Amino acid sequence: MVFKLKTSAKTAEIFEELGRRTYLKPYTLVKHAIAWSIKEGTSVDNYRSDTNGLELNRQTITGEYDVYFKVLIEQIAGRQLSEDEYFPKYLKAHIDRGALILESRYKHAGSLDRYILESLGVGDTV
Repeated sequence: MVFKLKTSAKTAEIFEELGRRTYLKPYTLVKHAIAWSIKEGTSVDNYRSDTNGLELNRQTITGEYDVYFKVLIEQIAGRQLSEDEYFPKYLKAHIDRGALILESRYKHAGSLDRYILESLGVGDTV
């Protein structure tokens, strides 16, 4: 069983830049990225990216909630996934796709406070 994955170089770049701006660590940003990718509601079956980025440990990414992450990703995939499919293939694809969405949403918001408020659906009140 695999316990580590490597993100794409672009994901590493996004996490580094957002980390500098927001002081959020990769273990926090990765969860945001996964959430945004899952929210897309579309499969990552054909999503491909390099493995030249950050090395992340499964425990750091999903922790005690690994089974919940897997179930959510299986729902998007529309089928049960083997352990080898789920980690690292599908989870990595959601991280890499989600990092691009996260970057776009943060740039649109312009600040961490606005990003959080907009993520909660209350961004127009600021």
